[in-house]
Amino acid sequence: MDSNLKCPVCGCEHVYPDGALWMCPECAHEWNPAETTAESGEASGEIRDANGNVLADGDTVTVIKDLKIKGSSMVVKGGTKVKNIRLSDGGDGHDIACKIAGIGAMNLKSEFVRKA
Repeated sequence: MDSNLKCPVCGCEHVYPDGALWMCPECAHEWNPAETTAESGEASGEIRDANGNVLADGDTVTVIKDLKIKGSSMVVKGGTKVKNIRLSDGGDGHDIACKIAGIGAMNLKSEFVRKA
């Protein structure tokens, strides 16, 4: 029995196996520990571009499609290079903070850029 295994919902230490799943007697939550560890690896804080490359602070990226700027008639054209990006924890999905020449400071979603 795994002595360090705890319920991911309530943190109870008195969990027990039931076939391939583990059960919590306090909150009745069922889970597969193999899937839980795989999900935690994906959510490790890595920010990836549209091609799956890991991004880091200071990288140069290229915008892959035309992006309309909210509240403005301006457009960031596809192929625009953005230098010296900063990774941020935007709750709305915008996880790159940068300055674009001719436009100024803005936030981008990593799904619309690729590493240059």
